[in-house]
Amino acid sequence: MISNQILQSTIDGLKEITRIDLCIIDLEGNVLAATFPEADGYSDAVLAFVDSPADSQVVQGQQFFKIFDEHQLEYILLAKGSSDDVYMVGKMAAFQIQSLLTAYKERFDKDNFIKNLLLDNLLLVDIYNRAKKLHITTEVRRVVFILETEHEKDSSSLESIRALFGAKSGDFITAVDEKSIIVVKELASAEGYEEMDKTARTILEALGAARKENVHIAYGTIVDEIKEVSRSYKEARMALDVGKIFFSERNVIAYSSLGIGRLIYQLPIPLCKMFIREIFDGKSPDDFDEETLTTINKFFENSLNVSETSRQLYIHRNTLVYRLDKLQKSTGLDLRIFEDAITFKIALMVVKYMKYMETLDY
Repeated sequence: MISNQILQSTIDGLKEITRIDLCIIDLEGNVLAATFPEADGYSDAVLAFVDSPADSQVVQGQQFFKIFDEHQLEYILLAKGSSDDVYMVGKMAAFQIQSLLTAYKERFDKDNFIKNLLLDNLLLVDIYNRAKKLHITTEVRRVVFILETEHEKDSSSLESIRALFGAKSGDFITAVDEKSIIVVKELASAEGYEEMDKTARTILEALGAARKENVHIAYGTIVDEIKEVSRSYKEARMALDVGKIFFSERNVIAYSSLGIGRLIYQLPIPLCKMFIREIFDGKSPDDFDEETLTTINKFFENSLNVSETSRQLYIHRNTLVYRLDKLQKSTGLDLRIFEDAITFKIALMVVKYMKYMETLDY
């Protein structure tokens, strides 16, 4: 459960304080960490010690100790020497590693709890019972961030995020699939959505310029109780998907900013196809030429303002009016009329949604 790197760092620190060499060996005689080079020579003695009833023993002039995790033997610790001082240092080292096992196990249990909480795999009574057992505050403001990378098992990004939030005991960093990193962030009473956006930007900066271009971050709404964390997660997951369809240019997307895209995302595909047939009479926006599509998009960007749109397109006002008249003849919709413009805008968004869903089918 504990990485060899952590074990090595622990015994290196103990040796620096006590000046006594230490070694940690697994139950099969493999050296996991050591402060002296000849540690491999004690593998046979370790295997014999594993089968003995003693918890500590002097073997070949060295002190051997068993390290347990809830009565389950996990490691053998070797302290080089047989004096009383070496015995005392060995006992302290064994206690330190046993404490690390407990801490890492609790961290694993918390991670497992958070995953099941996010995925709605827990009964309400289990949520509060397990939270109490794991010393997790139940009534505190939280929000869920989802960070999605293009690469599976992106361990470097995960470590960067853990380094960013690791010191805050109320925050949890986990993953429920290969490409996503999830942050369940505990909030102060004064923190709101403006701070959430800043936090998302901070996460992007922590990943570095090389990686942040290929990363999308979404976050849900702020919830007040632990039982509602799964809702914030589902909202963040939806924001991530909707953002890919309608806001692909954004790295950060909030559930609260999805607007009508959130409604379209929940429409059944047959209904979408029927709507498009009715609006475009069997045609599709794909049938429009590039000039027409550019005109439509720029017209919407400028809130249906003919003068400003023609200025930004570097065309005469009458040319723009001609294009809009031409579009009206082919679709029956006059984009200068607010109701028609809304219908056309929704139709374009529905087509985007349908295209995205087709890519998922493949």
